[in-house]
Amino acid sequence: MSLVSIGEFAGLSRLSPKALRLYDELGLLVPAEVDAETGYRWYAATQLDQARLVASLRRIGVPLAQIRDILALEPVTAAEEICAYWAVTEAEHAAQRVLVGHLVDRLHGKKSAMYEVTVRDIPARSLLSLMQRLHEDDLIPMGRELFIHRLARGGVPRIEGIAGAPFTIFYGEVSGDSDGPVEWCWPVPDDQAEEIAARFPDLTLRTEPAHQEAFVRPDAPGMGGGGAQAEIAIEALFAWTSEQHREPSGGVRSVLVFNPANQGAGPDTEFAVSLR
Repeated sequence: MSLVSIGEFAGLSRLSPKALRLYDELGLLVPAEVDAETGYRWYAATQLDQARLVASLRRIGVPLAQIRDILALEPVTAAEEICAYWAVTEAEHAAQRVLVGHLVDRLHGKKSAMYEVTVRDIPARSLLSLMQRLHEDDLIPMGRELFIHRLARGGVPRIEGIAGAPFTIFYGEVSGDSDGPVEWCWPVPDDQAEEIAARFPDLTLRTEPAHQEAFVRPDAPGMGGGGAQAEIAIEALFAWTSEQHREPSGGVRSVLVFNPANQGAGPDTEFAVSLR
């Protein structure tokens, strides 16, 4: 097997030595050999295709964790995953264009037509919750792990209707630079709350008082809790509260609403703020 140094391989793959060392640490692109004494990395020419695939995926913005998953797939399945990623990216770009339009209109003193804001009554309820600080890349995996794998598949019952919809409260900015905090909340029946909480000692059981909340539902079904479309929805909420002289309480909520019409695409996401 013909081996080349990390410097040569960097030139052939158009990846920097620094990137190659990072990808080695993450298990994305492991050298064919590593010198036991010096730690120097050597690569095989047969690794070039994988290296170029990693480089191309990074250029279109695929997160490193998702690249790791793609590399483990068969080529046809990997191609489908890349197409799915790009469809989401294009939708996000379209939403960003709309957000830019809203921002430009606002700076010019114009009122943009945003989402229609509705108010609803939420009854007092028991919540099983988890508060954490985390960055943007960890938000969806953490929510999926808690809501789907632990609670839903763990047989935790839900209250019917919107009062039983799981939701996430953002008490601070969540991005690549800012880590929240974030609280995941799962409403549970009052008469079973103590029993359910005993099964999840790492979660907190708390009572939320009855209140009103203002909410909007963005256009994209199955949309996650972030991105430009979320920003537009949140802009609409706070513009409405200002115009109506209503005072929001707590952070912005991302509410997961089951919609059978989505045909497996996941729940709809509504954005809401609790009102004093």
